[in-house]
Amino acid sequence: MTTFLGMPATAPRGVGHLRGDEPFPAAAHKALANDQLRRNLRHATTTIRGKSGRVIAELPDWQELRSAGSAIKADVMSRLPELLEQLEARVTERGGVVHWAADANEANAIVTDLVRQTGSERVIKVKSMATQEIALNEALEAAGIQPVETDLAELIVQLGNDKPSHILVPAIHRNRSEIREIFLAAMPGVDPALTDDPPVLAAAARKYLRETFLSTKVAISGANFGIAETGTLAVVESEGNGRMCLTLPETLITVMGIEKVVPAWQDLEVFLQLLPRASTGERMNPYTTMWTGVTPGDGPQNFHLVLLDNGRSAVLADEAGRSALHCIRCSACLNVCPVYERTGGHAYGSVYPGPIGAVLSPQLTGVEDNASLPFASSLCGACFDACPVKIDIPSILVHLRNRAPHGRIERAAMRAAAYTMDRPKLYARAQRAAKLARIAGRRGRGLPLGWNEARDLPEIPEQTFRDWWASR
Repeated sequence: MTTFLGMPATAPRGVGHLRGDEPFPAAAHKALANDQLRRNLRHATTTIRGKSGRVIAELPDWQELRSAGSAIKADVMSRLPELLEQLEARVTERGGVVHWAADANEANAIVTDLVRQTGSERVIKVKSMATQEIALNEALEAAGIQPVETDLAELIVQLGNDKPSHILVPAIHRNRSEIREIFLAAMPGVDPALTDDPPVLAAAARKYLRETFLSTKVAISGANFGIAETGTLAVVESEGNGRMCLTLPETLITVMGIEKVVPAWQDLEVFLQLLPRASTGERMNPYTTMWTGVTPGDGPQNFHLVLLDNGRSAVLADEAGRSALHCIRCSACLNVCPVYERTGGHAYGSVYPGPIGAVLSPQLTGVEDNASLPFASSLCGACFDACPVKIDIPSILVHLRNRAPHGRIERAAMRAAAYTMDRPKLYARAQRAAKLARIAGRRGRGLPLGWNEARDLPEIPEQTFRDWWASR
């Protein structure tokens, strides 16, 4: 075994979807010019926020549930090796096989080899952030294996040769007329008279997917939760396609991030109340599928669980940033973020967009590989308020900004500012200096820190607070 928890290796370069081709400011600038994208995002996020807010308001103990979820996740992080070993033992006892993958390369190799052993040239997939993170589809295609996404939004993204832009709704950036064009161009056997009426589009996808379900012997899934106590895996979803994948094929391969483990069955009581309300604005998930190993004569007769690190141990090693691993992938932070609502997910360059992506992706890859993401926020705090497990995303963003590389001029300016502000008399003289406004230029345009590219410096008041106070 090559994986050891606490060995803080980051996700490898050259594989996976955690690093963008350009910094966030450049990508965001292009996204902001797309009016249709902004309209799509505004409509979708506003709708989800409204639904979520209404069902959350129904629970008088919502804040207590958030605290319970946060406490369970903190407990998991404090004894992750123990819980993973317990999960492995329980899965093995029930006829499953557990594989440990240090990174994306190992995970892709393991899954590809397992599929090859079945002789299958096609697999069906349940929506999975972990398999997107490691670019499993690309690895399978390179090996001559066709992956078919069965989640409707993921299918739209796949057929359009696109990338997901939202954790929960990957095709949130597409409207129904765009989806119609994608289906006409790329979906086998689609009716040329297809309209953009949502029920008609859904029916076309259902027909295509049902044929695929019934003729494919291998499925690949992620997992929302893995229960250490029993070895049970759980997937929650809204469409039922995931359940078809999890029950019909002969072989099931699940790729699960190591942080998804929970200690006991009772813990699901908390998360199955938090997750649907925070994500889709539903009181409960329409489909919650659980399985434990292999049951003779019922469901897949070969089950493999791949436990994925891929930088998670590096996150765990950072005491100030490890709570990013508490994330249950609900996307609530995306739906309230003013930055995400205007730029969309592609600007983040990672499969994890929005506020949680701005803290998780840099930690998984090493901050230097995603140095702009911690700055993709106004620090308004809406993400913290919305997070169902109370991840303090603004504090982690500030922590990562301190770790990000800074230019020589900026470091010198910050040292000078810190020296001045640490000495009250010197600071008072600097405030009174008549030259300050001329040095800064109009609204800060003379400052050499890059801040003027994104915001204006407030007008310098005629009277400082110290002078105002002294005059009274």
